[in-house]
Formats: sequence, structure tokens, C-alpha cells
Amino acid sequence: MRNLILFLCFVCAFAISAMAQDAVKTDPKHYTVEFENSEVRVLRIRYGPHERSIMHSHPRGIVIALTDVNGKFTLPDGSVVENNFKAGEVREAPAGAHLPENTGDQAFELILIEMKTKPMKKVIVRKKT
Repeated sequence: MRNLILFLCFVCAFAISAMAQDAVKTDPKHYTVEFENSEVRVLRIRYGPHERSIMHSHPRGIVIALTDVNGKFTLPDGSVVENNFKAGEVREAPAGAHLPENTGDQAFELILIEMKTKPMKKVIVRKKT
């Protein structure tokens, strides 16, 4: 019985760590580090048509679409979120785990700015004029 409990703890710990894997380490084909310091890490993300990754996670950040994007995220609970961007669009990217997939017939490219510091208490958002 004790061995079974230890085995189940190991399996759970492995599953949790697999879901929280760093995209750059687990999928260097699609994710490259462009810049990094103590406060941020900037990733370039490139997916070919209909390519997909593996489950991984990111801290909170900002994503900038360099091209149009037709994609989706499969979340750890199995739910699916569509992700469609127009080139030049900027969005907040909440922290979390996902499995990304390019659902389009064209390659896409994004910049993801991952925050390493705690969020500020007050955020100022400037709208385009």
C-alpha cells in the first residue's frame, strides 16, 4: 500500500511538472529567446501551417502578433480556446498552461514578452488615437 501511494505521488508530481514546462526547453523548434534580463524574457514564436506544440506554460505577459494568427489552445482540463489575431494586434497573455496549435494554412509569428516581476497594483492603459 505504501509503495502504491508513493507511486501515485510520483505520477502526480510528474504530470504537474510536465504541464508547467518551459516552452523554450520543451519546444525549441517554435520558441526562441530574443532577449532576457531580470525583469522580462522576450520570445519569438513561429508555427508553420497546422503545426502544434506540447503542453507547456508561460508566466503572465504581453503578446504581439507579427502576422495574422489562426490558432487554438487546448488547456489542461481539455477545453479549447480559439486564438485569432490580426497582424499588429497586442494582447495581454495571462499566466497558465496550454497546448498551442496553428489551425490555419499560413505560418504565423508572434512576440511574447514574459514578465518575471510581480504585477503593479495600478496599471495605466493607453488607447490608440
